[in-house]
Amino acid sequence: MNVVNDPLITLDGGPAGLTTKNWQECLEQIAQTWILDAGVERLLLVPPDHTRLYSFAGTLTAELWRMLHDRVAIDILPALGTHLPMTERQLRMMFGEEIPLDRFHAHNWRTDLKPLGVFPAEFLDELSGGRMRSPVEVAVNRRIISGGYDLVLSLGQVVPHEVIGFANHSKNICIGCGGGQMLHQSHFLGAVCGIEQVLGVIDTPVRRLMDEGFYRFVRPRADVRFLLTVVEDKPGGPALRALTAGDGSECFRWAARLSGELNLKHVDRPLNRCVVYLDPREFSSTWLGNKAIYRTRKAMADNGELIVLAPAVHAFGEDPQIDRLIRQYGYCGTPATLAALEADEDLAGNLSAAAHLIHGSTEGRFRVTYATGAGLTAEEIRSVGYEHRSYDEVAQAFSIDQLNDGWHEGPDGEPFYFIRNPALGLWSS
Repeated sequence: MNVVNDPLITLDGGPAGLTTKNWQECLEQIAQTWILDAGVERLLLVPPDHTRLYSFAGTLTAELWRMLHDRVAIDILPALGTHLPMTERQLRMMFGEEIPLDRFHAHNWRTDLKPLGVFPAEFLDELSGGRMRSPVEVAVNRRIISGGYDLVLSLGQVVPHEVIGFANHSKNICIGCGGGQMLHQSHFLGAVCGIEQVLGVIDTPVRRLMDEGFYRFVRPRADVRFLLTVVEDKPGGPALRALTAGDGSECFRWAARLSGELNLKHVDRPLNRCVVYLDPREFSSTWLGNKAIYRTRKAMADNGELIVLAPAVHAFGEDPQIDRLIRQYGYCGTPATLAALEADEDLAGNLSAAAHLIHGSTEGRFRVTYATGAGLTAEEIRSVGYEHRSYDEVAQAFSIDQLNDGWHEGPDGEPFYFIRNPALGLWSS
């Protein structure tokens, strides 16, 4: 294995962000050092899917293809996790028009796995403080391990995350291209540790589980390296602030520290009313759209209202089995979910669904109103524990097309806080 120093690149563009020339030069360095000089003949790129539309990973993937496809055989494996396979429209939206569609491969988190090893129950017991005790199998997409690639390059954005603290790095491989026990138990580990104790924290129990799984079981079998972005949400839209690349954990930690400075947003007072918009190109389910809850819960006032504008949300889960479990049990709080786990083997066998039910509950502290379009009905929304309003009615009342992030006066004369894209930050008061 050709190991390089970590990180190879750390480039922060400062308040102005990176120029196209800046990031193209970074890619040229990566292409020359890691790929061409190393004699790589077959390359696997592992970017996120369209639910990370503003990560800039799509742009970087397309540029690497442009630079290298006539000299290197390139395949692309979007890190779907439990998400649905990307459609042709979504692939083109994310990665452009040049990459042939047969170069993309969809990860199936239930069937495409190569088992690599098992952590003993004692390890999970230690990580969870005694709240979980079972072995954890580490398995990732078989293309990564036995696909015949000389190099696997994992791309993605480092940003606060509800399960692991900060997204990406080893998570992109072990969860985005993983499945089975690791996926279920890591999500539930994050839930039992407490979402508000995990969000925006670099060193968490789930991060330790991911890193141990990656460096103990994946890295000895595959040369996997990382190209990570930090994105700043600016008044003019998301801007690529920084890039880092490496084969170890320091590139991630550098990016996470910078993300902590840029993406953790402190509001001047608790939010009695918050309105969050879910871009229809990214968010089609509450499994995805509940980022509106995760990323604002530390800012919400007791007894406040979070209004989620969800024009394209038409399902609860991305996976049919998980969708059914969400419909069956709803977002009814930790005690109710734990009781259901004791009684239902099906839920107990899908711990990621149980974790999602816990993460998506406010524990009764504030209200959630989903404003949907033609997708989920008012009856369906209310059946899982949320309130409902019509998307068209709310969008018109709050004039969302004219709003920037921040405080505004509502149609009733009362203030509300608006967030255009919850995936780009974490808010607290």
